[in-house]
Amino acid sequence: MTATHLDPQSLIGKALPTFTATAERGRLRFFAKAIGEVDPVYTDVAAARVAGYGDLPVPPTFFYSLELGRPDPHGFLRDIGVDMRQILHGEEGFTYHRVVVAGEELTFRPRIVDYYEKKGGALRFLVRETQVFAAQELVAELRNVIVVRQLELV
Repeated sequence: MTATHLDPQSLIGKALPTFTATAERGRLRFFAKAIGEVDPVYTDVAAARVAGYGDLPVPPTFFYSLELGRPDPHGFLRDIGVDMRQILHGEEGFTYHRVVVAGEELTFRPRIVDYYEKKGGALRFLVRETQVFAAQELVAELRNVIVVRQLELV
C-alpha cells in the first residue's frame, strides 16, 4: 500500500465480496474448546436446548473466524497493493442483535468504512464493517481494524 497506489478516499464505502457460511456444530465445539469455554451449552445440544436454544449457540467472536474462512479473505488487501507481510490485526468489535445457532446459513456483507494514518503515514488503518444476516435478518455487525505498517514511504 504505497502512496502512489492508494487513494484512501476511493476505499471508503467500498463494498467487498458478499459470502455465505454455516455455523456448523463441529466447528462450534472446536471453537468453544479453543477459547476455553466450559459451559456445556456451547458443546452439548441437549444442554443448549435445556437452556432455551434451538441448537448450539454461536460463541462470542466466532463470526470473525467465519470471516477468515471465506474464499481469499485478504484478497481485497492485495488488490489495493498491500504487502501482506506488513499487516497487523488492530482490533475487532461485535454488536449482536440475536443469538445465532448451529445450522443457520449466514450471509456476510463487508465494506470498508474508514481509512486513516498515524505517525506521518508509517501506520495506515483500514476499518472494515460487516453486516451478518440469517434468513435476511440482521443478526450481528462486526468491526475490524487492519493496520498496515509502512516500512518505506514512497
